[in-house]
This record gives sequence, C-alpha cells and structure tokens, in this order.
Amino acid sequence: MPIQYIPYVPNTVQGQAILANLTHTQRLLRYRDNDQVVQRILRGMPLYEALPVEVVGDAAKAAQNLVIRGECLAACAHLKDRKIEVDLVYIDPPFASGADYAKKVYIRRNPLLAEKVAAAEQHMDSDALRAFEETMYGDIWNKEAYLNWMYENLMAIKSVMSDTASIYMHLDWHIGHYVKILMDEVFGEDKFVNEIVWRYPNKMSGAVNSKSFVKTHDSIFIYSKSEENVFNVVRVDRNEPVKQSKRVKVDGKNMRARDDSGNITYEMSLDTKANDVWDIPYIASTDPQRLDYATQKPEALLERIIKASSNEGMVVADFFGGSGVTAKVANSLGRRFIHCDVGVNSIQTVRDRLLEAGAAFTISSLQDGVSLFRNPQQTMDKLVKLIPGLRQQVENVGKFWFGSINSSTDGETPVYVPDLINSQTKVLDIPIINTIVNLELHEFTIDVKKVIVYYVDIEDKAAIERFINDNNTTTTQVELRDLKTVLHEMVLEDAVQYRLSPADAGAGAGAGVGAGYTLHIEQFVSDRVMQKIKAFNDKGALAASEKKPFTPIIISDTGLELIEWLSVDCQSADPAAAWHSSAEVKIDKLGYVSADGVKTKAFWHGTLHCAGETPPKRLKIRNICGDETAIAIV
Repeated sequence: MPIQYIPYVPNTVQGQAILANLTHTQRLLRYRDNDQVVQRILRGMPLYEALPVEVVGDAAKAAQNLVIRGECLAACAHLKDRKIEVDLVYIDPPFASGADYAKKVYIRRNPLLAEKVAAAEQHMDSDALRAFEETMYGDIWNKEAYLNWMYENLMAIKSVMSDTASIYMHLDWHIGHYVKILMDEVFGEDKFVNEIVWRYPNKMSGAVNSKSFVKTHDSIFIYSKSEENVFNVVRVDRNEPVKQSKRVKVDGKNMRARDDSGNITYEMSLDTKANDVWDIPYIASTDPQRLDYATQKPEALLERIIKASSNEGMVVADFFGGSGVTAKVANSLGRRFIHCDVGVNSIQTVRDRLLEAGAAFTISSLQDGVSLFRNPQQTMDKLVKLIPGLRQQVENVGKFWFGSINSSTDGETPVYVPDLINSQTKVLDIPIINTIVNLELHEFTIDVKKVIVYYVDIEDKAAIERFINDNNTTTTQVELRDLKTVLHEMVLEDAVQYRLSPADAGAGAGAGVGAGYTLHIEQFVSDRVMQKIKAFNDKGALAASEKKPFTPIIISDTGLELIEWLSVDCQSADPAAAWHSSAEVKIDKLGYVSADGVKTKAFWHGTLHCAGETPPKRLKIRNICGDETAIAIV
C-alpha cells in the first residue's frame, strides 16, 4: 500500500482535493468510464517509499538531478512530497498505436576469442551479429482506458509544475486529437500555446496505403501553467540568405535604419525566428546518437524545446523518459533534470548515457509493490506462466479477463489481473470492483461458479468485500488474491564465478593496469537469457528449409558473451546501500569496451580493474537482456 495519498492541489475540503479545473458535474470529453478517474483524483496521488539505487558523480551535484524508476503518478507524488517543482515538462508517452516495441538483443563476442575474431575479420557489421528481439513495452490500449490514464497523469504533472512552467506533449495521429481536448480540460483552453508539427522527411514510412498520403510528421502540443511562462525566441538558419532592411530602435520603436542621406540600409539575414513546423531529421540507423532504443528521438528536437522554454539552472522533467534524450540534452544545456520511466532498460540506458556525458545524478526506485521483470509488458507476459493452470483466450470468457483456470471442482474460473502498464488498475478500488460485479459477472454465457481477482494494492479490503456482498446479484463467488505473491517468484538471480587478485599488468585490454585489484570473471550463467536463446533457436529451426538454412546461437561454456556491463563498489558491502561505481566496463554489441564511461577500441578480456587500496566489496553484472545481479565479494 502507499505510505499515503498526496493531494493534487494544496487546498482540501474534508480530506479531498479541490479540482480547480473540474467546474462541471460532467467531464467535457465524454467516453465510457471517464467519471471513474475523477474519484481517483479526489483520492490523491499514491506516495511510495523511494529506495536509493545509485549515486553517480559528485554527491552534492547528484542530488540536483534525479533518475527515477517508477510510474508518472508515483513520481509526481514523490516530487510533491519533497516540494520539488519542475520548470519544463516534455513527455513522449505511448501513442495508443496498437504496436509492440521491441529491443534487439545482441550476443557479445566471446572475450576469450576476441582478438582471434578481430584478426580474422577487419570489420564486422552489426547486421552480421547474432541477435534476437525482446518486447520493451506494449502500446496496445483500449482508447477509453488510455484517455483515463492520460488524464490522471496530466493532472499529476500539472501539480508539480512551477507557475512559469510549460508542457510539451508529443503524440501522433493515433490519439493526439483526443489528448488535445484533455489538455484543454486540465490546463485550460486559454493556456494553449502552440501545436508544433515535427516533420521528419528522412524516416522510413513503412507500408504505404495506396489510398492515403505518406505520414511524415508528429504533433507536439504546448501548454503553459500560467500567463507568465518562460519563452525564449529560437532562431533557425535560413535555406538561403535573404536581403532585409536593417532595423533599429528609435524612441523605443522598431524602425528601419537609414544612412546619413536618409536612404534605407539593408543587410543579409542568415537566420529567422522558428515557426511551428520543424524540419528535424529522424535519427538514422548510422547516426552516433542511435542507441537501438525503440521510439528514440533526436537530440536536436529536445535542444530546441529546452532552449525555448527554460533557462539555465531550471528543472526539466520527462516522465516517460525512454532513452534519456531529454535528460542528456538538459544536462548539456546547463539545466537540472528529472528522468522517470517504469522500464529497467530505460533506467540502464539513461544511466550509461549520462555517465558518458559526465553528468552527476541520483537513481532511486519507487517501491510500489510491483516486482517488475524488466518492464511491465514482459512482466504481464511472464504472469501467464506463473499463475498455475492459467490459459489465455478461452472461449466464452471475455477480453476483460486475463485468462481462465479450469478445475474439476470449480469448472471454468475466469481470472482478473491488473494491467501493470496502466497505473489506474494497480489499486483495487470501488470503481474497478463495481465494473466486475455489476457488469462483467453478468456478461458470461457459461456457468461460472467463481472468479479470481488479483490485486497489487487494495484501497480498503473490508469495504470492497462488503461492496461485493451487498451488490453481487449473481451466484458467482468473487475471490480476492494478492498478486505480489506471484510477482515475487520472478526474482531470479544470474550466477557468476569470479576470482579477485592484486592488479595484473598483463590483464590485457579493457582491464587497465597499475595498483589496485583485478576481478577475473570466469563463468557467467543466465538461465533467463538462455531460455530466450532456446526459444529463438527453436523458432528458427522450425522455419528452416533447404533454401533458408538456420544457424542456431551457441553460447560458450564460460557464458561471458552474455554480459553487457559490470561494476564494482569499493565503498559499501551493505546490499541496501546506494551503489557507488568504483570501476566499471560496458561491452557494446561489437565487443568494444567503455571503461568508466569512456569509449575505447579495445576488446573486453573478461576482467575488471579497480584502482586504489580498498578491495571491491560488491559486484553488479548486467546481462544482455538488461537483468542485473548484485553479489557481495568475499
């Protein structure tokens, strides 16, 4: 359960938040269940404990920049509780596009064979590397659920914006026109500033409908918190210089300049004020910015936004941070930053990106009761196997239900599982149980003796049980179960064998030399990654033919190819303490090493060098899928 609920606005009446924008008894944009979100907003934002994960760089500076693993609502509650306001918000949330976004997972070079491979191959293109894909997140939404989710997020974001703040909402044609109306509700129509059209003519258009125009733009809606929003004029280069009359100030008026003879003087104009159509190329596959992160946006886009609507020293926040472009650009421009995302891959990506950029920041994790496996979508996928006997897509059981369990005693038992992608469903409350009792139980076309309703948190279990007893007019029993007991089974550590010795000058490239200690990784075992590789090999073998043979991925006995990053902490052995990386290496997809954030052209040789007299106390290893395992060094 949350520690408490934080009101969206400071004024309260009988413990409930006053919603200044809700001046109507009915919401302006009408759709199914849109009244339910109002009840959640009256309840407030859930505040959870923030667990410190890591401090990177100078501690004083790191405290000014936050990387938060958690959802937007909980992150806003955390900021509001700490009295932190943001001066600029850019969000690039899911577009309700109906697509799953995948990450390509590359098998690294075997570090024990790296030099032999390099000698045989002067250059290895990334396309030749063995790889498989993993779903990063699912952008598959019911439109009404998406709008409720977005409305609550917008209310939370508004509650932490300073009086001079602006918000940039990045969407496309799938849902943007609906969200525009939500933003009118939340911020007020009079606070609308601009609709920016981001045109990217270089992006691959994919399959083109012969009866429609090619889609080459997104929309970015800008709203301000008040009339005093920060705005700096942005100038952009002209395609060609233009001859213009020179302008001067005369008695406070902008006048044409004239020479001593009274003739108008001219000058060549090389730039002009940016308008609301931005031609900024999408990130090409060969661009150095490219991080192989789905939906990554170009730095030039965020640079223009941040320069226009913030000043140095101000706080720039992205509550759906993704690859971390907002945080990286904000840091480069002398702003403070807040990066928030629920996916572990996002936190790892931005962490490594900011380290390389020399930023100082603090990483924390909001303890909302959900032990996520990498990200919400993969967690939902794994729950199918973790709930005993669960089957999905069962005939006569509607889409509302996650699946069904069939037993000899109870027959078909539909199972409800909260959508971990949608924060609104994590707390089982009266609106959700009302939908189940007064709608879904009446929709069955088969005899159902019992349904199982899982929850992560529950608002008031006794009150919900009374509601079920008073309102359930069917013969179907409703059984409540805590989903955290199932999620707990997802915590599975990778195994590592290592050897620690005084620094070895012959440790090789990527290990470093000199005083200190050298950690030799002798074997790494990741059952989770091997399961993904087995699934990839099985699928490839089934699809193989004489014309299209399939070569399976084979991992060496040492398993070192499955390591993407490793770090040692020489400060603390306490597993609850924030991590301080005393030394680290990251291995890119071609096998090259970044040592302590500095890229090299050396191959990793299975070692990590740590300078200094204090030996490493903890080791953390990240496998190529993004799972991290931390162990004490003994």
